[in-house]
Amino acid sequence: MRNLTKTFALIVALGVAASPALAQDADTSSPPWSQADEYYGADAMAKSRAEVQHEGGGQTNWFVMADRFETQFTDDEEALIFDGQGWYGGDVNKLWIKAEAEYSFEGEELEEAEVQALWSRAISPYFDLQAGVRYDLEPKGRTHAVIGVQGLAPYWFEVDAAAFVSTQGDVTARIEAEYELLLTQRLVLQPRVEASLSAQDIPALQIGSGLTNVDAGLRLRYEVVREFAPYIGVEWKNAIGDTADLIEASGGDANSTAVLIGVRTWF
Repeated sequence: MRNLTKTFALIVALGVAASPALAQDADTSSPPWSQADEYYGADAMAKSRAEVQHEGGGQTNWFVMADRFETQFTDDEEALIFDGQGWYGGDVNKLWIKAEAEYSFEGEELEEAEVQALWSRAISPYFDLQAGVRYDLEPKGRTHAVIGVQGLAPYWFEVDAAAFVSTQGDVTARIEAEYELLLTQRLVLQPRVEASLSAQDIPALQIGSGLTNVDAGLRLRYEVVREFAPYIGVEWKNAIGDTADLIEASGGDANSTAVLIGVRTWF
């Protein structure tokens, strides 16, 4: 009760400072909260102000999501896809961890895998600036410096864009965009597009310069509860330009269509 009284006194004191009529009766040489300080004591009110500021946005939180945890089926291959991320921090500064992996059931091997550790700082109400490191477990175990932005674009598009510079000097970039269309309160259709670019040829990774890949997909999920949503969908994978030529020269398919089934979960 005493803390509640202190909080009320703080609100009243700030109201006095905001009112020109009442402010004329206050001592203009002291802060607007000095009236409460004189009654309860400066130390007690400093503690109460810190508690109010903390509950009003200064606290730290955490969040973890498996955005895509799915099996994709093409004509000649089945693959397990994982795409997850999580963060810890406050409204302005956060530590982000992002991870992606693709496991081939046919070859019984991890074909692609990466993890990112990023410092993130809010630069607007809807976007964060992110910087850190990325390590590729597969293929070729490369380390990259990362800088990018992540947030909510106009018309509620979720955007994640980043540029990478590897220890070998390769410069690449990637942008992902998603949109959630609520068909009902629990049934959600999610279009998703991912595009990759490279500033140079990287023959060891079958990557050509320019726009390298464009993947587009549709996922229809049902939120059993908000934190758990199974889904089905389809994804089109397309290699572009020199990248497509390098893949086809090695006997691979530059374009493929996959049906998929998976689950989206968060906590």
